[in-house]
Amino acid sequence: MGNGTSIGRVRGLGSAHHGAHHWVMQRFTAVGNLVTVIFLGVSLLMTSDYSYGSIVDWAGSPLPAFMLALLVISTFWHARLGLQVLIEDYLHEHGTKFGVIMLLNLVAFAGTAFGLFCIGSLAFGGAA
Repeated sequence: MGNGTSIGRVRGLGSAHHGAHHWVMQRFTAVGNLVTVIFLGVSLLMTSDYSYGSIVDWAGSPLPAFMLALLVISTFWHARLGLQVLIEDYLHEHGTKFGVIMLLNLVAFAGTAFGLFCIGSLAFGGAA
């Protein structure tokens, strides 16, 4: 099979089957982003008044708030997937790669939580 070299140890084992799932998830989040942005764009175009109070009322109603929440989740997930691929391709030291991916996960989680908190405060009347 091999003489102890790296390629000899892995030859014949096949792929790890992780890349295809990552690729498919990035495409799903891209489609989700597209659908939610189109819905929100059309919904905003149908509003008659673009004053602060009107937009807060619009964002606080159930369907737009739900779609905004989906957009926040999908956008941060999509960004995390894309940046993870970038990090894995260009950082080669395992410790640095682990640390940067952990930081990326923390930032994506914090951004998602903050976005959902802001939408929730609009939807449940905490702002304005």
